[in-house]
Formats: sequence, C-alpha cells, structure tokens
Amino acid sequence: MAQVLEFKLPDLGEGLTEAEIVRWLVEVGDVVAVDQPVVEVETAKAMVEVPCPYGGVVTARFGEEGTELPVGAPLITVAVGAPASGGPTDAAEAPGTQDAPAAAGSQGSGNVLVGYGTSEAPARRRRVRPDRPAPSTAPLAPTLAEPTNGRARTAESADGPVAVISPLVRRLARENGLDLRELTGSGPDGLILRADVEYALRAAAVQGRTTTATPAPHPRVTAQPTVTTAPAAASAGTRVPLKGVRGAVADKLSRSRREIPDATCWVDADATELMRARTAMNAAGGPKISLLALLARISTAALARFPELNSTVDQDAREIVRLDHVHLGFAAQTERGLVVPVVRDAHARDTEGLNAEFARLTESARTGTLTPGELTGGTFTLNNYGVFGVDGSTPIINHPEAAMLGVGRIIPKPWVHEGELAVRQVVQLSLTFDHRVCDGGTAGGFLRYVADCVEQPAVLLRTL
Repeated sequence: MAQVLEFKLPDLGEGLTEAEIVRWLVEVGDVVAVDQPVVEVETAKAMVEVPCPYGGVVTARFGEEGTELPVGAPLITVAVGAPASGGPTDAAEAPGTQDAPAAAGSQGSGNVLVGYGTSEAPARRRRVRPDRPAPSTAPLAPTLAEPTNGRARTAESADGPVAVISPLVRRLARENGLDLRELTGSGPDGLILRADVEYALRAAAVQGRTTTATPAPHPRVTAQPTVTTAPAAASAGTRVPLKGVRGAVADKLSRSRREIPDATCWVDADATELMRARTAMNAAGGPKISLLALLARISTAALARFPELNSTVDQDAREIVRLDHVHLGFAAQTERGLVVPVVRDAHARDTEGLNAEFARLTESARTGTLTPGELTGGTFTLNNYGVFGVDGSTPIINHPEAAMLGVGRIIPKPWVHEGELAVRQVVQLSLTFDHRVCDGGTAGGFLRYVADCVEQPAVLLRTL
C-alpha cells in the first residue's frame, strides 16, 4: 500500500521564518531517494538545497519558483511504497496507529531537518477507516456527514497528509475553495479522486451554497465609491518588497539604530609603507596577499590591546560581555545584496591564513553558497568601502557587535613626510563603536594603533 507523506519546509536554523523558492530540483512523478535535494531556496542569509527525508514518488509540489513560503508550509508530497501485504483488510486488523517510517522503510534521513529528526522519518498517526466495499467501475460518491453545511465532510477528519496524488485534483479543489480533508475518497485506500471532488461541488450547489463563500441572506449589489485620487498619485513609484537578503539587512540595521548608541571617530593615515610591504610579500612568491588580509591582521592585533571593542551588550542582564574569541566579519557586496561572511577565530590566524579564508568566503558569497553558519556569529566587522571609490563613511554597527572598522580608498595625496611635502598613498580610517562598551579614549586608542600599523607595519613585529 502506498502512503502519501507531506514534507514541509523545515526550520533551516538561525531563527529563519521563511524562504523563497529559487529552483525546483524535481518534477511531479520523479522518484526521489532519502536525503535527495528537492528544492533550492533562498533564506535571508544564504542559498540552501533542502533534502527530503522520504523516498518515493513526488506527487505534488507547492509553490512556483519565486514564491515565498513560511517555515512549516508544505513543500512536496511523496508517495512512499510499503511491503506487499495480505490485502486491504490488513490496515483494519491493526487498531492502533501506523508509523510513516514503516512505510518508508527502515532507512532514515541523515540530514538535520528541524522537525524531521536525523535518523528516521517522523512517525505519523493515521486513523484507520472501516472497510469499504470494493470500488466498482463507477466511482462511489463521497460520504456527506453533515448535509446542511454545503460541504462534503467525513465522519472524522484524518490526521496527516491528504490522500491525493493527482495535482489536477488538488488544483480543482483549491480553485473552488474545497477543503480536501473534508472528503472521504472512493479510490483505493481512501484515495481522493477527481470524481469525489466534482461530486462534492455538485452537492454543495444543490444545497444552495457555494464552496468558496457564504452568500448573504439578502444579496444586493452595492455601488463602488468613485475613486477621486489623482492618477499620478495612484501610479507614482514602484514598490519593492523588503524580503530575502534586503529584508534581513533592513531589520538588522533598524534594530542596530534603535538599540545601539553609536559614535564614530576617524583619522587619515599614510599607507605608503603598508603598500610597499604588501608588494614585497607578494614578490616573495606564494599566494598573493590581499590588502583586506593585512588590515584584518592589524585589526586582530588592535583588539588584543583594546578588548572592550570585541564585546556585546546583554540588555536583559544589563551586562557587557567581553568575548574571548575574535570572529571577524567583513562586508561583501554581491548580486544578491550586502552580506557579511565571518572568519572564525581570526585572532588565531596569521596573514596567510586570513587571506586564504577571505578568498574562500568571498567566492562562496559571489556564488550564493554561504551557509547560515558562515554568515552569523561575528564579534567585530571590517568594512572596506574603499572598493566603491569613496573616502569615508559612518557605517551602522552590525548588531549585536560593538564596533566596526571602516577603510576608505587609498589614493595619492599631498602629505607632509619627514618635514617635507610629498605625494603619499593616503587612506581614511573610521571606527564606529557602541558607546555603552567604552568611552572615546578607548575608541581613539584603538583607531590610533590601527593607523600606526598602517603607517609603520613594523609596529606589528612587537606582537608577532
């Protein structure tokens, strides 16, 4: 006996509540294996392929590409086969419940899907219907338990997935506002057929009541008020939904502005020696060292001297939590919008290690394959907005962090060097910080140390 199981959009972690369907990986009628990815979705933080914990035949898909679904909404239904048994009366012999894993076989899902487990598909309870006469050549009419309600209802509502295989039947019911759970199917093992839906619609029509709405006792036509708004005002502008990455960024930045009393200080620095040091490093062979990696190494050294800025505020406990590890986020602009990948344990990495991890995460950001874990948990953020050709900025802190270091473009400028006017490579550095975790003296000391390292990279030798 085949059992139709419904697979719902699981909780993908990190408190995500919705996801957008980007691409279906299976079609209706395809055979899928346990843990086979069936759909690619975009959450507020990453692109994720969702594996199905059941193996069988895909009988329905819910939602077109581009549709946004909440966690817990149906994704697909799968007809799962079971070992052949003695006949339709086998189910009636078991007065208890029947588990979905038994129908799906002993093999379980190895993927972590919140609400589905990691070893076996979840047990589902199904009430056993009493034996019915064998179906004849003409489909049997579904039972109407309450003829006065205008809808086809069973004596008891079934738990779990609706026994419908045909997408056409689902569409017919959906278009007419008919709840399939209110029907008793006349097909094998209670399968709801198209004839069952059509019969229920005819029965509702005969009782003088449609399946989509309850008509008023005295129907009347009311004139619609005349719209007096000017056409220009009605059509002005284009509305863009705040969802996906853009929505997540909007929520996080708004929360930061509400909760964090931030302040910004900045300083110009002569980066000529830093650029020369980078040129010498790259001339020595091996992977090319990026400017971002050098700035990251300077930042971790500065955080070791000023740990107040590697902290967060627990508002409920009214405590400042100073963190032992530096998880360094860096802002990356992608086609999907702004993302902030996180380099774990940046304080324990040297410049080459930081460079390699930046390269890996940047490539994942461009291809949209960053995992939620690679986009969360940062304790300090490095923002290189100089790539946009600007000198300065007052960025918004990445909540719940306490500070963000901003780096502008490095360009030739007149600069007094060793008592003489010269053309030097100058950069503007800015630090936006949470004023609750420290005073201006600490923030200024941090920024001054970063600027000193930029101007004289040899300063770092003291801490290497």
